[in-house]
Amino acid sequence: MYGFRIVDKLQKIDEDIKREQLKYHSKRVLVSKEFTFDAAHHLHCYEGKCKNLHGHTYKVIFGISGYVDDTGLMMDFGDIKDIWKNEIEIYLDHRYLNETLPPMNTTAENMVVWIYEKMAEALKQEDRQKKYHGARVEFVRLYETPTSYAEARREWMESE
Repeated sequence: MYGFRIVDKLQKIDEDIKREQLKYHSKRVLVSKEFTFDAAHHLHCYEGKCKNLHGHTYKVIFGISGYVDDTGLMMDFGDIKDIWKNEIEIYLDHRYLNETLPPMNTTAENMVVWIYEKMAEALKQEDRQKKYHGARVEFVRLYETPTSYAEARREWMESE
């Protein structure tokens, strides 16, 4: 059994670990962050209960890949949150999606592509390209219910 132990000495930069050791590798890695939002919508040209105004608690998961910097970080999770909060969520959370999204049927399949495009656009900004080496969206998964989701993947978005 493992016992609780307080470390004897907190590791110090340039004394116990050298700066050049912070970057362990030069491989592409993926970081992922998920968010939830609540929104109302209805579907057009659909015969079923979703033609009526209703709401969901959506969950969106981003997979973003790139290369680590000299400190071993690819992208701070807080920076993903900032992009989500300031550039994407403002169109979604506690909104009537049929009026805040571009003209489209507000299906999960349409919405996930729009969300993918917004994140990809945000990562392509010049200041972010300099900060996050090779950062790109690999996938976005949008859950409309806990068991149902739509997904957009980079290879599909770039090849079609």
